[in-house]
Amino acid sequence: MSDSILLRREGALARLTFHRPASLNAMDFEMGTRWRDLAQELTSDDTVGAIVLDAAGPAFCAGGDVVQMATSGGSGGTITEMAGVIHDGIRTFVESSIPMVAAVQGAVAGGGLGLMLTADYIVASPRAVFVSKYANIGLTPDLGVSTLLPAAVGQRRALQMLLTDTTIDAPTAHEWGLIAEVVDQPGERADEIARAWLDGASGAFGQAKRLVRTGAARPFADNLDDEARTIGAAFDTPDAATRIAAFAAASRSRRS
Repeated sequence: MSDSILLRREGALARLTFHRPASLNAMDFEMGTRWRDLAQELTSDDTVGAIVLDAAGPAFCAGGDVVQMATSGGSGGTITEMAGVIHDGIRTFVESSIPMVAAVQGAVAGGGLGLMLTADYIVASPRAVFVSKYANIGLTPDLGVSTLLPAAVGQRRALQMLLTDTTIDAPTAHEWGLIAEVVDQPGERADEIARAWLDGASGAFGQAKRLVRTGAARPFADNLDDEARTIGAAFDTPDAATRIAAFAAASRSRRS
């Protein structure tokens, strides 16, 4: 089994760790396949309630492995195929009903931005930095960057990152909406968030994530229909029944 991305299970929590620190966790062909396979494995497992995404070494992810691209002897078709495999994994995670939190400890570049933005909640170290670098080597955005980046920071700021050699620091990334929090220990904070999801109404958190992440790609009427079906299904769950009854009881107590 590949160790380019480590998987550890802690009950309902699944932890994915990018594990090519010597290559700044840049994604090569094998790692991309591992990413897709893990996405399919975890999202088809009903016992997974939350995912933490983190990375080993000084960088979170440098995007695609440019060194491998330059030395593999492959063609543009090979790169397209590789990107498609990684895209399958991104789409699977984004469209799932399992919330994901990313802990970012260092630099994020190129396609690493898209992999990071696969997560629904992102916490980063004050030392983290974020940069595009695609045009520096004559390439174009992939791994969801052309969609996920403007969804996070807006079109103009996304273009600023993609069309200039702009590096933004963690406070700026927070101000722009690229990340949710800046913390000294992002790994610990990510675990706290994931545990809070699992200790709370985990099914409702997961469906809320799914509705938001898939909504932009569909007509508004379809989103409304999905919302109606989803809240109805949630109402019939034992978890919701218990929580609604407790809420109603507390409300009646306050009124009396």
